[in-house]
Amino acid sequence: METIMVITQTPIMTRKSDTRHNAWPQPSSYLIIFTLLIIYIAFPRSSSSSRTENMELKSKLCLVVLLFSVLLAVSASLDYKERDPELKQCKHQCKHQRGYDEQEKQLCEQRCDDYIKQKRQEEKQRGREGGGGTSFYRYDEDQYQGQGQQQQDQNPYLFEDQDFETQIETDQGRVQILQKFTDKSDLLRGIENFRIGSLVTKPHSFVAPHHHDADCVLFVFQGRPTITMVRGEKRESHNLERGDILRVPAGTPVYIINRDDNEKLFVVKLLHPVFLPDQFETFYEGGGENPESFFKAFSPQVLQAAFKTERDELERLFGQQRQGSIMKASREQIEKMSHSTRGREGFWPFHGDEPSTPFSTSSSKSGPFNLFKKRPSQSNRHGRLFEADSNDYKQLEELDLQISFANITRGSMTAPSFNSKATKIAFVLDGEGFFEMACPHLASQGGSQHQQQRQRRSSSPSYQNVRGDLRRGTVFIVPAGHPVTAIASSNNNLQVICFEVNAKDNVRFPLAGKKNVVSLFEREAKELAFGVPVREVDRIFNKQDGEFFLEGPNNQQQGRMWSVV
Repeated sequence: METIMVITQTPIMTRKSDTRHNAWPQPSSYLIIFTLLIIYIAFPRSSSSSRTENMELKSKLCLVVLLFSVLLAVSASLDYKERDPELKQCKHQCKHQRGYDEQEKQLCEQRCDDYIKQKRQEEKQRGREGGGGTSFYRYDEDQYQGQGQQQQDQNPYLFEDQDFETQIETDQGRVQILQKFTDKSDLLRGIENFRIGSLVTKPHSFVAPHHHDADCVLFVFQGRPTITMVRGEKRESHNLERGDILRVPAGTPVYIINRDDNEKLFVVKLLHPVFLPDQFETFYEGGGENPESFFKAFSPQVLQAAFKTERDELERLFGQQRQGSIMKASREQIEKMSHSTRGREGFWPFHGDEPSTPFSTSSSKSGPFNLFKKRPSQSNRHGRLFEADSNDYKQLEELDLQISFANITRGSMTAPSFNSKATKIAFVLDGEGFFEMACPHLASQGGSQHQQQRQRRSSSPSYQNVRGDLRRGTVFIVPAGHPVTAIASSNNNLQVICFEVNAKDNVRFPLAGKKNVVSLFEREAKELAFGVPVREVDRIFNKQDGEFFLEGPNNQQQGRMWSVV
């Protein structure tokens, strides 16, 4: 029978943590103590005995047995909890949840304990009910538990905090870029010429003028930026808001402000290098010592001739700035740059491009497109999906991109589905949960490459369960053709922005719920494919009446650890 391996991330338990866990006395220790107590009571120091003393002895023995039973039960419970890898992982994640205060972390850990208690009760109940036979499911929850850091490193589709490089960091903000996809695995060669990252700034911040040797697509999740670009002989400024998409072509000088008084700016950006594959550079038009202006790379003689300026003036100009590339701007400066004109055409709503509306199907040639002002393609009580392609925003056509935003209601999930052509680069914006994906590429544990190739030639392929937990800042990749689902925890909605590469003529095939692909098969095809009467196939595949967003396993059954983290 084919086996399935779970590729996941399990926190590293440090040596200090292991020592603490092992500090609890083992049940055998209590047995020794109990034996000594029996000896002490059974052999009193006085040789005289009476009926009264015998009764007292029996009472003491009963009391000791009772206390020992309670002590042994507590010990077993503590030992089980301390050794249970699922509980360790749950509590570890509670302690490291971003944005949780101490009270919330304690509540989260209590939920972990409650979960383990309920899980043991359910296991006992199943044991009493009995049962047998071979399970259909090749994925075993016990196999998932305790996989360790080795499996985390083997998951080529999941990227976490440690996989990001901080390129810029000042008191006012930072820029982080994810490592090259192929640095993690050669399986990601199909998207090797894309990079993804984020920009976070405080209110009233200014990002110095710069350009990249890469096309850049920005998505605004939080804050109110004004982005100014110089295109040819014109300057274009766009006041953006949550949900806006904007393309900045390669080599375009650009600077950014966060004009919001209170809210941080949070922008996700996808970059497509145009010079070196999977590598891009930032060039600062302004600056001095920090950031360093590229003008300083030229010789003094060249600069003096180019600017018709004396050397000491040039040294002052290009040596003054030391605040970094993200700096604080005054309210007056922010207000003036927030109302910059767009060349001679002016700035909308007075002139220039209008923003997209709920009924518009296209955006301006160079202006933004707001994803949230378009009617959602999927919407029910379990979530909402917003999508934009080149028909909505012409700027996506050259990069062959589609952009989607999924807001999965807490405790809900997306129906398993796969893309026919597009590979999805997904960035978690907020919330927590997990994803599962079926993957034929990863080698099964314990088998050599030769054995796996021989198995692939002689039998049907084996699909492995790739699973990973999701939280703000996590990136995960879904290759074309790979069935996948994402599940939100019971605590918060899971919000994800997805950049789908190779999007032209892509089709998404749902595998469960309304319009699932199996329901469209012919009767004879269903019977031949599954080896059971067609009525059984239809009963299963037609039972789910939801579409795309469904009730999650956390609500249908209390058997998932992820309902508490």
